[in-house]
Amino acid sequence: MLMAHPVVLSRLVDEYETLRLLDPQGRTPGARQRMSDVAYTLCVSTGTQDIDAALIAARHRLPGARPEDDSVLTA
Repeated sequence: MLMAHPVVLSRLVDEYETLRLLDPQGRTPGARQRMSDVAYTLCVSTGTQDIDAALIAARHRLPGARPEDDSVLTA
């Protein structure tokens, strides 16, 4: 499986979280579509099938992650 560069993953995670904060209910069609696009890209980039798993997998691949203690889950 191809692995996305950590910088790309970091930007995707940041963008997804920003969109989720700005429009949590997905009321704006443009925001809803962009959130869907970013979620899809994260899933493809991490080899997962849902956004929650993709976010966890992406965070585990970022510099500073400590996968042995699941530190990214509490951040």
